[in-house]
Amino acid sequence: MERSLIADTVGKVGQKVRLEGWANTIRDHGKITFIDLRDRSGIIQCVGESLKRVSPESVIEIMGTISERPEKLINPKIATGSVEIQIESLKVLSPAAELPFDMGGEDLNVDLPTLLDYRALTLRHKKQQAIFKVQAVIIDAFRQALLKKDFIEFQAPSIISSVPEGGAEVFKVKYFDHEAYLSQSPQLYKSLLVGIFERVFSVNQIFRAEPSVTTRHLTEATSLDAEFGFIDSWKDVLDMEEYVIRFIFSEVEKKCSDELALFDATLPKISDKIPVLKLKEAQKIIYKRTGRDVRAEKDLAPEDEREICKWSLEEKGSDLVYISHFVTKKKPFYVSPDPEDPSYAFSVDLLGRGVEWSSGGQRLNDYKVILEHVKEWGLKEKDIELYLQSFKFGVPPLGGFALGAERVTMHILGLKNVREASLFPRDMERVDLRFSR
Repeated sequence: MERSLIADTVGKVGQKVRLEGWANTIRDHGKITFIDLRDRSGIIQCVGESLKRVSPESVIEIMGTISERPEKLINPKIATGSVEIQIESLKVLSPAAELPFDMGGEDLNVDLPTLLDYRALTLRHKKQQAIFKVQAVIIDAFRQALLKKDFIEFQAPSIISSVPEGGAEVFKVKYFDHEAYLSQSPQLYKSLLVGIFERVFSVNQIFRAEPSVTTRHLTEATSLDAEFGFIDSWKDVLDMEEYVIRFIFSEVEKKCSDELALFDATLPKISDKIPVLKLKEAQKIIYKRTGRDVRAEKDLAPEDEREICKWSLEEKGSDLVYISHFVTKKKPFYVSPDPEDPSYAFSVDLLGRGVEWSSGGQRLNDYKVILEHVKEWGLKEKDIELYLQSFKFGVPPLGGFALGAERVTMHILGLKNVREASLFPRDMERVDLRFSR
């Protein structure tokens, strides 16, 4: 007999089936035992008499007949709540050791270190699975949105020969007899490819060797990057990113209603248009609202990001807000300065629910100006020879953005720590397991 999936049992009342999955919970009442069986499609209650002892999370096979539950015992919380299976035989395919904590509750009541130390086990809990089902939809929606706009996907290399972007510290790696680095961003490659395909995107792992253990930083993160050519202004980049964000929210709402409900989560609000503030404008608003004078700062601190997001929601009805025109010299060499005031750049961050979700903007495409910036930023042409080669032979006006998949997931679901939104988080204290264990 072929294996049936649990989700299909509702339509098989009176039929004998073979189910395989995990023993989610076990309730032994002496002569009668109830087992909630879990597979990739759902959960079903299994009822049997004089069963051999089974430990929670053991992988089992059950043969039996599907029957309707008595009306008073229907469970409306699960899709198969109107049926159950009468166990005729039970086989243990893989026994589970005694669990270090209870896995059967609605919530997984463990602290973050324990959650991550037992990742192979905790990811089986329905709320943990829900996080990554939502994340999968976010990433797929990012892809689908851009494919609809005639973008082509590429995979950027993770090993690079030099560090031209500055900013976050990088990981050095021994590359045969040479020194190389783990990539901070696929930026230079996606800009190069605009000169070939015009519109490109990638889903890449990026690496930041920042000595930071916070609720919002990861050493290895998933970057959703897009870049496109023939733009008329930096505002074209904002419009494209807003389209992508709206598409992502629409797909999550359509496909993840059960997962959102598990976290009592609501999608971020967006007004008719995501509001845009220049950095200086945002700093004036913060000063007016709080009395904190951050008007001389070159960037927004975490407290400032939270405050400006509060303003955006209260005044514009939007959980999201763009901040533009950061100091040119604080940005990478390829960012395009504003001709009206070259000390500020066409650089844009998207803030959502109090934290940065993405960075982007308009890039330089004039080969001579790029060379001037390379010298001014103290870089070496030979370190970015391939990138420069592309612009030497002509690249259209271009721009793009990069979203952090884990941060977007975190703030859609209201998670407290970005590590909860990473399947296998890396940070200063952990590569799979804690270094100090």
